[in-house]
Amino acid sequence: MKPIVPTVAEADRHLLEVREGTEEILRGHFLHAFRDTVRLPNGRTSKREYFVHPGAVMVIPVMELPDGRTQLVMERQYRYPVGQVMVEFPAGKIDPGEDTWLTAQRELREETGYTASEWAKAGVTHPVIAYSTESIEIWFAKGLQPGPRALDAGEFLDVISVNPEDLMQWCMNGQVTDAKTLAGALWWQNTHGPSATWPLVWQTPQVSA
Repeated sequence: MKPIVPTVAEADRHLLEVREGTEEILRGHFLHAFRDTVRLPNGRTSKREYFVHPGAVMVIPVMELPDGRTQLVMERQYRYPVGQVMVEFPAGKIDPGEDTWLTAQRELREETGYTASEWAKAGVTHPVIAYSTESIEIWFAKGLQPGPRALDAGEFLDVISVNPEDLMQWCMNGQVTDAKTLAGALWWQNTHGPSATWPLVWQTPQVSA
């Protein structure tokens, strides 16, 4: 008799928590907070508080200079919850029903002024899995062309160009601590240079940014 190969759900059943009830705590501008009652694997119950987030996209803009050097377009922005100016890749939330590629094009143009002629979808990161549903889709952009920015009201940030080697140094010494940007640096390290092993499939936008 052949052994039964468990499905993913069966294999993980000893880890699953099952929702038995939910309570809305907060409905904000774009964050929605809940407190759920869950049944634990041992049969006991517990509470789980979390935010529902619409999801976001982050862009790694690759600037190819005439002398053959490469720089990455990044931002410096004050983040109120942590009280620090953070170095980050451009990013923004997904509008309801919006294709994530269009989100990436829109956020790059609005925050940095750049448009790109080629795009490659990389991966996804879940930055705060303990208390949020947020996922961030990672895109690369190249063939950059400068243009005017269109920042949101109340949005203030500096656009900077960074050598990839400097970015990796900043990640190592703690100057860059933003989770999505650290994930972006990991993707850069594994898609560019002599040791790159992660493939990217480049595409040209069908809709002009």
